Amino acid sequence: MNRTITYSPAYTLVPTYECFNHCSYCNFRADPGGDEWLTLPTAEIILHDLRETGTIEILILNGEVHPQSPRREEWCDRISDLCDLALNFGFLPHTNAGPLSLAEMARLKEVNVSMGLMIEQISPKLLQTVHKRAPSKIPEVRLQQLTQAGELRIPFTTGLLLGLGETRADWRESLEAIAALHGRYGHIQEVILQPHSPGKRQIYDAGVLQSEDLLAAIALAREILPSAITLQIPPNLVPDSDFLLACLEAGARDLGGISPKDEVNPDYDHPTPEFIANIIEPAGWKLEPRLPVYPQYYHWLPMRLQAAIESLILRSPCSVGL
Repeated sequence: MNRTITYSPAYTLVPTYECFNHCSYCNFRADPGGDEWLTLPTAEIILHDLRETGTIEILILNGEVHPQSPRREEWCDRISDLCDLALNFGFLPHTNAGPLSLAEMARLKEVNVSMGLMIEQISPKLLQTVHKRAPSKIPEVRLQQLTQAGELRIPFTTGLLLGLGETRADWRESLEAIAALHGRYGHIQEVILQPHSPGKRQIYDAGVLQSEDLLAAIALAREILPSAITLQIPPNLVPDSDFLLACLEAGARDLGGISPKDEVNPDYDHPTPEFIANIIEPAGWKLEPRLPVYPQYYHWLPMRLQAAIESLILRSPCSVGL
C-alpha cells in the first residue's frame, strides 16, 4: 500500500469576495458591490514577500460575479492578470472561480496549471434548502463545468460538501457522475471530501458532520472512483489526530493546499506541515509536498506552463514530492 500523503504548499489570493449566490452555509461571501477587489499592485507586494517561503501554488479563489454583470469581463481580466503575475514570480496558479463559460475557461487554461470547482452535491432537493438563493448551484451547471474542463483538457479538481442535508444515496449519485465524466475525459486529478464545519457567519444551523459519516464517504468514494483519482480531505476540518489517521487508513491520500488561512472556512486554522508530519509519520505515513498539477497531466499544458514547472523543479528539486 502506498504510504505517501501529499499536500500543496499554497497561498490564497481572493480577487473579490462578492458573490451573487447566497448559500446558507457560506462563511466567505460579500454582497455584490460590497467588496474592494484585489489590485495588481497589492498582489505584487504579497507575491514578492512569498518568494522565500516555500510556496508553490497560488490559489485564485473567487466569489462569483453574475454572468450578466457589467463587471464580468473586468473580473475575468483580473483573474487572468493575477495568474500571469503569479507565473512571473515563479509560482503555479490554480483557479477556482465558480462556473465559467467555455471561452472563459479556455482563456484561463493558458495561465493555470489546473483548475477546480466543487460540484458539492448534485441532488436537486438542495435547491429548496441550502441552495435556495444560489442560482449557480443548479446541478447541471456544476456538471457542465466538469464537462467543459474535459473538453479543454484542463487538469481538474472537484469534490463534495458533506452534511448539507443530503443522503448517502446522494453521495453515491454525485460520485458516480464524477466517475463517469472522468471515464470520458480522464481529467479529474483529485476529489475533495469536505465535511460541513459550522462557521460564525453562516445561517445554516446544522452541526458538524459526524466522524463515522466522513469515513463512510471516503470508503464509498474509494469504491466508486478510479484509483487514478486522489482523495483529498482538509486536515483543519477533522476533529483530532486519531481521526486524521483513520481517514488515511480509509483511503484519503492528499491534504490539499495548506496555506496561512483557509478562506472558505476562516474559523478553522490550517495545521502546519510540520505538525501534520509529527502526527502521521510515527504511524508509518510519509508527508510530501506536491505541485497543483499531477505529473500525468504535464503534457496537457501550454508550453509556458510546462516551462514554469521545469523551472520550479530545477530551482528546488527537493521541495517537490511529485
